[in-house]
Amino acid sequence: MSGKIASVVLVGLLVGAGVARAQESAGPGTLEVTFIPAGVGYFTAKGPSPSFGNYGFGTAGTYNVNRFIGIEGELVAMISTTSSLQFGDLSSNVKAPNVMAYSGNVLYAPWGAHSVVPYAAGGIGGLTMFERPLVGVNKDQTFLVGNVGGGVKWYAKNNRWGLRGDYRFVANRSKDDASAFFGDDTRYVHRVYGGFIINTVR
Repeated sequence: MSGKIASVVLVGLLVGAGVARAQESAGPGTLEVTFIPAGVGYFTAKGPSPSFGNYGFGTAGTYNVNRFIGIEGELVAMISTTSSLQFGDLSSNVKAPNVMAYSGNVLYAPWGAHSVVPYAAGGIGGLTMFERPLVGVNKDQTFLVGNVGGGVKWYAKNNRWGLRGDYRFVANRSKDDASAFFGDDTRYVHRVYGGFIINTVR
């Protein structure tokens, strides 16, 4: 299943890279692509459901409506690592389910376009938790999520590329047929990533 996730994200990365090579920008991009090579998503415990952390990577595309507002689409995979899960009679070292998250976000940069751009962000989307029978997740399950947070973008002097750090607090709404592993209460996720920005359109 992790191969399926990696394939979807790889397609997104390749499409973004193609656009980035096709156009150059001499200023902060109206359209920019963020490549996310490293991040982490930490699901907090809720009731009997365990906490666990997954390694994250993916991509995001942002259309900057003006110097203050941006509209972003984001696709992130969170691949499980061995977690010390405390859940029922499971052993202490077992992998959590792999996760795919996708959202539409609004970014607000109150100080406009500079070489260093702090921003606030929020949005809604979905989260798909892939089957992991060992922990009782016997089928893929999709949940509604909302996120709030922010970060900082830094642009190089030529304004064609930059770096980005981002934090999101994610509320993951459960549902009646969710697995016991996930539980039927809203779960919360802390997600942090570092990314590389390419400005694709001036």
